[in-house]
Amino acid sequence: MLNKITVMKVKKHYIAYILVLGTLFSCVPARKYEELKTKQDACKEENASLKSQNQNLEEENKELTVSLEMLNKEQAALENDKALLQSSYDQMKKNYDNTNATYQLLLDKNKELLAGNKSATAKLMTQLQKNQEELQSQEDALRTLETSLQKKEKDLNNLNIALAAREKRVTELEDMIAKKDAAVAALKDKVKAALLGFENNGLTIEQKNGKVYVSLDESLLFSSGSYDVGSKGITVLKKLAVVLEQSPDIDVLVEGHTDNVPMKSQGAISDNWDLSVKRATSVVKIMTENSTVNPKRLTAAGRGEHLPLDLSNTKEGRKKNRRIEVILTPKLDELFKLLGE
Repeated sequence: MLNKITVMKVKKHYIAYILVLGTLFSCVPARKYEELKTKQDACKEENASLKSQNQNLEEENKELTVSLEMLNKEQAALENDKALLQSSYDQMKKNYDNTNATYQLLLDKNKELLAGNKSATAKLMTQLQKNQEELQSQEDALRTLETSLQKKEKDLNNLNIALAAREKRVTELEDMIAKKDAAVAALKDKVKAALLGFENNGLTIEQKNGKVYVSLDESLLFSSGSYDVGSKGITVLKKLAVVLEQSPDIDVLVEGHTDNVPMKSQGAISDNWDLSVKRATSVVKIMTENSTVNPKRLTAAGRGEHLPLDLSNTKEGRKKNRRIEVILTPKLDELFKLLGE
């Protein structure tokens, strides 16, 4: 489980890295640049870890569901065994009652024949003794069957308790995931409402992997090769920041993306990766400067040309790849706590 304080420290160090890179890049020695780049890679690895944790949660939910099905099958088998034992018990009790009635009848006959033939009396006594032994055997079998039946009932009760606990845990996990999905869907609706008129005009909004992705074309925010946001882009970012103010439990990752056309060094910008980082930082600054969104919730990252949407390498494809993606992720603290318990 990711420690929240560690995440905050990583974000703070990463933002500091971006600011230092933006202002001092032209005079930073090669060794210092590599150190800063290492920190950037660590942040990307941490982002991948968070995605992996979300997948692990879904896999654990599937495993719990399979376990629940197995417990249900085991419960059905125990209930079937109980029914068979109950049937055997009823039959043996019926036999016992019949034998007992025969024994009583023999006792009565014995009384009638006591004064009669000794040979017949001896035969009757032998039969009586045999019936007594059979009756005792059936009584012993009944006791054994009762003990087995009681054990089966106890096992069944224990299984029902375990099954109820497992069902409760699965239900809690499903409810938590459903709440998270509902929160993401509601967030998407808020973003769509706030940015009404911009969608499909350089802006797309998509819900996937339990997150909301707001993608803004380069033409909506920047001039070619620049990281200064234009007036139209500022309007969009201010509207988005208002939604983030109303959703304090959402973490925000701003990613800058470029095309694969090599960029010549221009003052503070050395290459596409550098440009993507500066553009992401510019977006973060506009949202924090024009809202009360806590900067600790925001992370600026540069992807350069390494995560394209379109691989055709055409003019239209490269245009799609030049973008800013704002990724909105609900915090999973409650779900992690439930899994820990």
